[in-house]
This record gives sequence, structure tokens and C-alpha cells, in this order.
Amino acid sequence: MTFRPPQSLSAGHRAETGVDVLHFEIAQQKAETLGALGGQVEAALARLKALDATGTPEPVRRSALLDEAADRVWSLMIQRELCGLRHWEAVVKAYGIPREVLNRMGRSKTPDPAAR
Repeated sequence: MTFRPPQSLSAGHRAETGVDVLHFEIAQQKAETLGALGGQVEAALARLKALDATGTPEPVRRSALLDEAADRVWSLMIQRELCGLRHWEAVVKAYGIPREVLNRMGRSKTPDPAAR
């Protein structure tokens, strides 16, 4: 079943144009992308929370999970801004993003000299 965008009630029975269909497709892609990125944020934060719940200090693993969560949140925020959604506060609150993650967002990672 194909979902069709609602037509304006005030416009009467205006025929859809190719531009209308294109705008709908773009909006649908934006929504799907934001949803997928939101899911990635939730999963990364869940992994971090699960590690913290063990009570076992694993600083290297925790740092990697913090970096992963920060990268996912950064990607979501960039995509939201590209969609014209500029307010981060609601997202931070809705996902329960810890300050530690926010502080790592957009951070440039220095390459490991041993990896060369």
C-alpha cells in the first residue's frame, strides 16, 4: 500500500504536480533518515548505559563507547540542522544524552601513531 500525502483542504481538488510529489518524497527521506539516526543514538546510549550498569571500570571501552555515542549524536544534530530543525535542547532531553557525550561531539580524533 502506497501512502499518499494529504492534499490541502483549502485548495479544493488541486491536481498533484511533479514538484508536489518530489517535495513529499524529500520530506519522507528526511523523516526516515532522522528516524534511523535516532535509533543509532538510542543504541549507542544503551550500550554506554549497559557498561556503566556493570560497575566494572573499563576506561578504554567506556571511552570508545562515549566516542561512538558522541559521533551518533553529532550526526543526528547535523541532519536535524540540515532539515531546518535548530533546537537541540528537546533532543538532548528526549534521548537523555549525558553531558559527557555532548562534550565529545564534533571532536577531532588524533590518529594513533601505533596504527601507522
